Amino acid sequence: MSDATTAPWLQLTLEAIDHAPEQLEDALLQAGALAVTLEDAGNQPVLEPAPGETPLWARTRVTGLFDAQTDIEVIKGQLRRFLRASPLSECRLTALEERDWVRAWMDHFHPMRFGQRLWVCPTGQTPPDPQAVNIRLDPGLAFGTGTHPTTALCLEWLDGADLTEKSVLDYGCGSGILAIAAAKLGARRVWAVDIDPQALLASDDNASENEVEDHIELTSPAGLPEGLRVDILLANILAGVLVRLAPTFGQRVKPGGRLVLSGILESHADAVQTAFSRDFTFGPHQQREDWVLLAGVRRGTAGQPHQTVAG
Repeated sequence: MSDATTAPWLQLTLEAIDHAPEQLEDALLQAGALAVTLEDAGNQPVLEPAPGETPLWARTRVTGLFDAQTDIEVIKGQLRRFLRASPLSECRLTALEERDWVRAWMDHFHPMRFGQRLWVCPTGQTPPDPQAVNIRLDPGLAFGTGTHPTTALCLEWLDGADLTEKSVLDYGCGSGILAIAAAKLGARRVWAVDIDPQALLASDDNASENEVEDHIELTSPAGLPEGLRVDILLANILAGVLVRLAPTFGQRVKPGGRLVLSGILESHADAVQTAFSRDFTFGPHQQREDWVLLAGVRRGTAGQPHQTVAG
């Protein structure tokens, strides 16, 4: 294996000794891991377990995948703060070639259903229900294949929503999975936004694979049209970022429009909801494992002029 200066990926592995595997997984994702792998002593991985599944191994290793340019010492410092642990138990850093990363994903990525009609299927496999709404998606550089509870919650919300002729903004699009799902479920126009150029490239490739590229506009946050307001805004990003974006999101959703927030640990849900309470009214939380989805409705803004960009 190449050393850490030449390999495209770095793996940071923690032993679940003083913390539960789920706590280590959450901490690695909050620290910026692109993906998280759980494995037992026999080295048989389970990549981001499907909703409701929990590894039953007596001892579990939890590994986060990072870009080779990541400052791992900074990541370790973040993990110590998240876990309130110093030093980290059994912390190990290794390099990973891209071909090994892709193979590991493909060995454990299978068709998954979300709600009643939405499936996510690898491109090399036949969809279990050809008549369903099938998203063809392979693991790549951008996070988001539906296996993590935060993405699953969003996909299930989309499956249950009426998106016909709606305008949608997917803020922090990653692989583009939510934007693609929205387009396939009937949205008229979807804006997919990310600060990472690699995520936008991955989203573009995936939109083309799913033949919805004509319905999706890919851009950085700065590239969004001035005055754009949408029917539905989706954001599956971490709680701290969501809180900072609350004023921006309030300006981007039409009165009566829907806001869907995920990527939120249960312990942070109240703080996030409070940050958005000025502009949005929320229903009950939806939860899977330690993660929460918040769905709200934009209050009316009568008497406050605004420009709506046609979508």
